[in-house]
Amino acid sequence: MKISKILLFLFFTSGIVSVKAQSEDEAVKICVNNYLEGVSKGDAAKLNQAFHPTAMLRTVNAAGAIQDIPVAKFVSSMPAGGIITKGGSTKMVSYSYIGVSALATVELLFGDFKYIDLLSMLKFGNEWKIVSRVFSRADLTAQVKGMGMGNASSNVANAPVKAQKKTSAANVKPKSDDGW
Repeated sequence: MKISKILLFLFFTSGIVSVKAQSEDEAVKICVNNYLEGVSKGDAAKLNQAFHPTAMLRTVNAAGAIQDIPVAKFVSSMPAGGIITKGGSTKMVSYSYIGVSALATVELLFGDFKYIDLLSMLKFGNEWKIVSRVFSRADLTAQVKGMGMGNASSNVANAPVKAQKKTSAANVKPKSDDGW
């Protein structure tokens, strides 16, 4: 009798864990898809669902300086009908999350160029919101590089770790200001 109760408990709790993981996955994708749909169709409501009201959009301008664009300005300047009216399309390249933070890479494709967006998200209650969009304009042939993008040579996780010499705490002098 005890074994059947234990097995029943394990069955139900493992189902809850997998459902939660799947729903968390879906919640991140919903946020990204709200952004992509908002940009594609020029849907301000979808964009406002995707972004936190204090979100900032950042890039480097032609002069080499950081250019900040408040999310309200970005949403209000979206072309009527979205980028599909200009021959554009969207694509999610990748996403990842842990705890209350997430990151997605998306492409906004146009006729002869594309934007690559790195979307930083935070979880507020049960909802994910984009808090920062860092973006670059790139040629259509440009490829996103780095870990998780199929580039085995950039896999830092498999790099050998050099052993560090242990020091005695008795001989270590405290730093006056280490920046933290």
